[in-house]
Amino acid sequence: MSSLKGKDYIETQDLSWGELDALLELADELKAKFHRGEKTRLLPDQTIFLLFFDNSTRTRNAFEAGATQLGAHAHFLDSKLSQISHGETAYDTGKILGSMGHGIAIRHDLILHEGNKFMRQVAEATDVPVINMQCDVDHPTQTLADLQTIRELFGKGDLRGRKIAVSWAYSPSYAKPLSVPQGLITLMTRAGLDVALAHPPGYRLMEQTLEAARNNAREAGTKFEVVEDMDAAFADADIVYPKSWGPYDLMMQRRDAVDAGQMAAIEKEMLAMNARYKNWICDERRMKLAKETAVYMHCLPADRGAEVTDAVFDGPQSVVFQEAENRLHTAKAIMAATMRERPF
Repeated sequence: MSSLKGKDYIETQDLSWGELDALLELADELKAKFHRGEKTRLLPDQTIFLLFFDNSTRTRNAFEAGATQLGAHAHFLDSKLSQISHGETAYDTGKILGSMGHGIAIRHDLILHEGNKFMRQVAEATDVPVINMQCDVDHPTQTLADLQTIRELFGKGDLRGRKIAVSWAYSPSYAKPLSVPQGLITLMTRAGLDVALAHPPGYRLMEQTLEAARNNAREAGTKFEVVEDMDAAFADADIVYPKSWGPYDLMMQRRDAVDAGQMAAIEKEMLAMNARYKNWICDERRMKLAKETAVYMHCLPADRGAEVTDAVFDGPQSVVFQEAENRLHTAKAIMAATMRERPF
């Protein structure tokens, strides 16, 4: 893993397949040791700063618990309580935090064409690794855990020819980021899986991620298709991953809103648009369209009764809690592989 020391982890596209596979192998090793009760103090006395622009449960706790288990300290930072809220630049923030610790992890996911850019500006300012805890483009810690889970279920060398359905699903709560489906289509096409992306009209993803998925599928000899039919995506799938995300054009309007009132009006419009597609739900009928051995996955939190029925979420085909636990082990693998001791 020496090749990753000091390297940023911002998009899975930035890493070679060999590097990603090595991270997964390390995550497997760390998980096995965790369950055996073995200590893995690979980063003694190191500090990683966790900078959040959005709420978090699994990601924050995976990194905080993971850092502790590695012998490091994870320092939580709320962007609203930092000088970023007063205009301090990404470059200056990176320069300062990088001088004080051994890694910087950032979540900045709700504003299109800003989060990924911010992370890369931070990375330009420092030589410590910058880790993406979710941006507007990718959620590479989540999708690595998703792939670890899939490999556990189907075998590391048994993925070619299997199909994953990445589908939009209805949500009444808020317009969610695009990064999880974008991260899935770019990573799973590289991993040997055939990917079917389904969404209603108006819920397109960023063109750069669609193009990357098409290129990845072509290079890996896998399939990538986009349909506007949830049933078609689920048909004969081995894995179904239905979750909500916001309508791209309205999210761009929200990004450019000039005041809180305009932003609230756009958010209301996005939820009204979501409500046109309440029938886009993962239920027992749709699960029967997939293979009998198919599994249900979700990054969580899932909107029960909207994105998915309780019967599916709590049913025997659901692997969401195994998937959630793997967030811990992949977070540890990423930190252990990229962070390094700094000379005094």
